[in-house]
Parts: sequence; C-alpha cells; structure tokens
Amino acid sequence: MKISKDQVKHIAMLSRLELNEEEIEIYQDQLSRILEYVEKLNEIDTTSVEPTSHVIEIKNVFREDQVKDSISREYALKNAPDSTDKFFRVPKIID
Repeated sequence: MKISKDQVKHIAMLSRLELNEEEIEIYQDQLSRILEYVEKLNEIDTTSVEPTSHVIEIKNVFREDQVKDSISREYALKNAPDSTDKFFRVPKIID
C-alpha cells in the first residue's frame, strides 16, 4: 500500500509535527514499507489459532485491602517548611 504525500502531511498535522519536503518523502517511503509488511500478515492462515490477548497465561496477583492506621495530620505537617493548621502551603504556580 502506497501512502501519498497528502496523507503524510495529514498524519504530521495530527501529530503536531512540522516536516519539510525531504522529511515528507522519507516518511512516505517508510510508512509505505511498514504497511506493505503488515499486509503480508494478512496472507497467513490463522483459522486454527484461537484469539488471545496475551501469548502467555496471566494471573492477577491482587491482595485484599487492609485497613491500617495512618499518621496524624500534626505529624505529617511537623516537618513541612510552610503549613497552615490543616494543610501544606506551597508556592502558587498558576496565575
């Protein structure tokens, strides 16, 4: 499958990339070769292959949640460089 220059320009615009003419030609060739390779995969007979999401079997290793005591607010704020009665005070970063 051959990709046109307009398609490369469209992909670049969607990706917020500025490409010069030389880069457009390079990417046109590279993307065309990638799609040609992917088309070859369509030739493989996969009728006897079961659909899978992973090649190996995966098992989740979740643990039960455990409720534990946390540190007190006073202890958390004790070493803060600047704080109020209840909160950390940080420099303003948004005007």
